[in-house]
Amino acid sequence: MFRLSNLLKTAIDSKPSRVLDGSIVIWNFTNRCNLSCLHCYSKADLESVDLLSTEVIKKTIDEFVTNKIKFIIFSGGEPLVRKDIFEIALYAKSKGIITYLSSNGLYINNSNVHKIVETFDYIGVSIDGDEETHDIFRGLKGSFKKSIEAMRLVQKVGGKVGIRFTLTKQTLKSLPFIFELSQKEDFAKIYISHLVYSGRGLENLAMDISKEERIEAVQYIINKAFEYEKTNRNIEIVTGNMEVDAILFLKEIEKLYPKLANIVKEKLLAWGGNSAGRKLLNIDSFGNVKPDPFFPQTIGNILEKSFTDIWNDKENILLKSLRETPRKLGGYCENCEYIAICNGGSRSRANAIYDDLWNQDPSCYLELLNSHKEAE
Repeated sequence: MFRLSNLLKTAIDSKPSRVLDGSIVIWNFTNRCNLSCLHCYSKADLESVDLLSTEVIKKTIDEFVTNKIKFIIFSGGEPLVRKDIFEIALYAKSKGIITYLSSNGLYINNSNVHKIVETFDYIGVSIDGDEETHDIFRGLKGSFKKSIEAMRLVQKVGGKVGIRFTLTKQTLKSLPFIFELSQKEDFAKIYISHLVYSGRGLENLAMDISKEERIEAVQYIINKAFEYEKTNRNIEIVTGNMEVDAILFLKEIEKLYPKLANIVKEKLLAWGGNSAGRKLLNIDSFGNVKPDPFFPQTIGNILEKSFTDIWNDKENILLKSLRETPRKLGGYCENCEYIAICNGGSRSRANAIYDDLWNQDPSCYLELLNSHKEAE
């Protein structure tokens, strides 16, 4: 996760960057969902069965405290289908853990919105573009209007809400619309995820954008961050699953704010890029623990072994390799001068395309960017 707005603001104001002293877990509490989205990495549907009991989940949360897990993103499927989701989230909050809800918004209504805002520190709602694009992508006509109504409802009762958006060939044209919508509605955050090849995202690999399109899209996102900083617009911009975005951001800083370049570079080195298996992990609806939600391998299961033993297994070769900084990778990454910033990007994408966890991220556009520079 690259918080470019936060980094830009702290660099310009000469303030420390916001750093979480601990790890983040993205927890898929259920694989049930009322939608069938084209890019869903969980392949969620309404026929799935929840395997993790409230008791098992609470026991694991107790272990989070001793293992410096400071942040839970409540995901799914659609997490609001679980009847005990509020009980779980409030239990996590009682342990001092930050709670984020990742939802499609369709189950947010007048009867539960106050409880949602009281329970979750932030609510991210998936919006895939303009109304037509979103409804096609989500497989349900009218879902766009319902999701936007839910976001307005959250704001009305004082909750912090933002957009979650995934870049694909189908949604790319809607990128400017997402920013216009956020400005109009005064949403707190725009989280833009690059597609990772997993679940339906792997089955629909052809929906990914080209490297040229990716560079153009990321440049647009970065330009918006600079615009918002200059105009004091309080919308946070975050990109996900493409740590090389930080390098394109650094190059823009070098052009526009050369005196800040070293400061920003130091902040990026401290950030350390892709943190799967290090400061990020995933627990899926079956109890499997993975370095990130898209990862092709698990490192254990909380129904079979304690989370503490799984996360602190010093004999686990996969965890050892992921926690090397920077990682030892092949392909273009092997001799890249920026490896210590991005840490090689997505291992899940590398495995999907090359059948090799330790090859370069196939979606990395840095080689193309550098070749363009050399041609000039």
